[in-house]
Amino acid sequence: MGSTMEPPGGGYLHLGAVTSPVGTARVLQLAFGCTTFSLVAHRGGFDGVQGTFCMAAWGFCFALSVLVVACEFTRLHSCLRLSWGNFTAAFAMLATLLSATAAVIYPLYFTQLECLPEPAGCTARDFRLAASVFAGLLFLAYATEVALTRARPGQVASYMATVSGLLKIVQAFVACIIFGALVHDSRYGRYVATQWCVAVYSLCFLATVAVVALSVMGHTGGLGCPFDRVVVVYTFLAVLLYLSAAVIWPVFCFDPKYGEPGRPPDCLRGSCTWDSQLVVATFTYVNLLLYVADLAYSQRIRFVPTL
Repeated sequence: MGSTMEPPGGGYLHLGAVTSPVGTARVLQLAFGCTTFSLVAHRGGFDGVQGTFCMAAWGFCFALSVLVVACEFTRLHSCLRLSWGNFTAAFAMLATLLSATAAVIYPLYFTQLECLPEPAGCTARDFRLAASVFAGLLFLAYATEVALTRARPGQVASYMATVSGLLKIVQAFVACIIFGALVHDSRYGRYVATQWCVAVYSLCFLATVAVVALSVMGHTGGLGCPFDRVVVVYTFLAVLLYLSAAVIWPVFCFDPKYGEPGRPPDCLRGSCTWDSQLVVATFTYVNLLLYVADLAYSQRIRFVPTL
């Protein structure tokens, strides 16, 4: 009598999860992520908001990478109630953005060529330099996975693997940067117009997160109308909303009638309202361009929600 525990698709372990090009990239992510995290925690050191962000980003990416590799290797992802293709594509893009940000922030704030004052000395400097190198390699490993799994023209794929789906992750990430600048003494509450801009950022962010969540959970078929049509309509509305914010925010922050056209000379670095307003304005235009590109790509995507 044959064993009833034998899986219908072959062996329990999927060696391709670590030997394929995508699998190799994921193994390198684990190696580089663990090395970077360990170098900083052991002797490199970190402090402040910047250091905490870097450690949190590396820890988060490493933990989810372990989950992805383990589920792929043991085929347990088939037991999860989510769209695995959408989940891995969305995570790879998010990890790419997080690791890229950490790879810039950590060297900028913590790495220098001169030896640190005692008791840290040259050892801590060497560990920080090594951590910066491995942080860059970690970013390249995640970017490689995105490049390998991205849907090609004419290919039927999960939504988050398309350019439109990947842009959704970038849009949400940019919105988080905008929110960070808003809460950092941007004085957005002075005018109703700037409050409208905050409402635009919040509404578009929530809608983008909802699209990503529906895709990852595999619930895009329960909307009552085609998901691709919903995405196009929402993206078009987001372009209009961001266009209004791209006009209103600079006027009410940098026009002499309402704000400061130039950076005040007495504005301290790290606590300057004008700097926060400039960051919001800059990334408003960045997100506007992202939504325009998203709208263009959304016209011709073909995807399978359950992949």
